[in-house]
Amino acid sequence: MDTASEYIRRRRRAPAINIVPLVDVLTVLLFFFLVTMQFKQVSTLNITVPKIETAGENEVREQIVVALSPEGQIYLNDREVDEPAFASAMQLAGELTPDLPILLIADEEVPLKFVTAVMDICRSHQMNKIRLQSR
Repeated sequence: MDTASEYIRRRRRAPAINIVPLVDVLTVLLFFFLVTMQFKQVSTLNITVPKIETAGENEVREQIVVALSPEGQIYLNDREVDEPAFASAMQLAGELTPDLPILLIADEEVPLKFVTAVMDICRSHQMNKIRLQSR
């Protein structure tokens, strides 16, 4: 009888996996990938911007993005707008935040008359900080 009672006392616990360290490692990996990931601006337009050898880095965080397609279509912050709607949006932006810069993204095939028309609309509503996107 001693062996039976000894066997019951020595019985092993059921094996278990501690999940807490696994969750900790997963959290660290998740934070690592979020910090090191480069978030690119997704654009629906297929625009090939002209190359400028002496262009600097884009350091402005808050800006109005205006894109021009080769056909002359105007996109304001990734939404297609016609010229009168664009002019009224620039008028409102000029009244509220005249110091907000405008990033003008134009395809390299866009005629100069479309670029100058957009720049003229912006400047006529006190939006004078216009930059051209390049690669």
